[in-house]
Amino acid sequence: MSNPQESRLHYPLGERLPAPGEVIEVAPGIRWVRTGLPFALDHINLWLLRDRDADGREGWAVVDCGIAADATRQAWEQVFATGLDGLPVLRVIVTHMHPDHIGLADWLCERWSTPDRPCRLWISATDWNAARLASQQTTGFGGDAAARFFAHHGLTDPQALEKVRARRGYYASMVPTVPAAFRRLMDGQTLRIGEHDWQALVGHGHAPEHISLHSAPAGVLISGDMVLPRISTNVSVIDLEPEADPLPLYLASLERLRALPADTLVLPSHGRPFTGLHERIDQLVAHHDERLGEAWAACADRPCSAADLLPVLFRRPLDLHQTTFAMGEAIAHLHALQSAGRVRPVAGSDGVLRFTAAAAA
Repeated sequence: MSNPQESRLHYPLGERLPAPGEVIEVAPGIRWVRTGLPFALDHINLWLLRDRDADGREGWAVVDCGIAADATRQAWEQVFATGLDGLPVLRVIVTHMHPDHIGLADWLCERWSTPDRPCRLWISATDWNAARLASQQTTGFGGDAAARFFAHHGLTDPQALEKVRARRGYYASMVPTVPAAFRRLMDGQTLRIGEHDWQALVGHGHAPEHISLHSAPAGVLISGDMVLPRISTNVSVIDLEPEADPLPLYLASLERLRALPADTLVLPSHGRPFTGLHERIDQLVAHHDERLGEAWAACADRPCSAADLLPVLFRRPLDLHQTTFAMGEAIAHLHALQSAGRVRPVAGSDGVLRFTAAAAA
């Protein structure tokens, strides 16, 4: 998103960012941790919530975990040594199954469990099951099926397809294990975390059953990946669900978040904490409206595959990691146009699926 849009949001902490292993308090009983990622999107925000268990034992709830990597573990160990006030981690809450969020969940749960006091993972059932499956056999992130899927949608570069095939263990490299037991999070559920109640809010389109957490008393939303301040959330179709139509689901999820107060402090998974939730929702809706218009115009000019739309929707060079996300997002926009009756699919003799405009925009 452009800087003028970002400037319409407010960042209470300014440019301040936690260094690896450092914690910053963003609100009473809420601390911010930031760890690195080996992608163009080079960080994830993780959150510590002051907590208390059923026996009255004081400690912390961790929200999201980072990928399984030595550097991430080292950052967490520094947090444990200096950022927890000498208190234990009581539970691990994960917003969704993507590697940067759940990667170290098993390590954290094991690290803080004792024989009589398990440190339990809390997550939606759908995302727990999806993570377990993906960590055991890569699906939707690489391998032969993903390469065939992208080729069907017009990605024909042999080197790119070979790299996709080679990523058979891609998810498992960042999420080697997932806890064998969990506590289920469901939409509308209320969690008592420390001094505040937090409501679980389901979001669709980005992950199977993404859970954000909102505390009305604290005026805080832990948005996960559903609302990000600077970039738009990836909304993709993958080979596991090749006819999926996730973009309308994502936009409907955003509209549900509009019911929260406009001055809510949003704690996103990427970028800086901000206020201006309604403004940001407006920006994201406008962004996708614009991209849908561009995709339709391209298909009105000539039948287009998802790969044909990459330079239309993404006006910058893309590495392989970004290309796979961009392909999934291009397909998502085409499927949204198809479900709205604005384009129709045309199967080519070359095996590539293209879409052509079905009616005037």
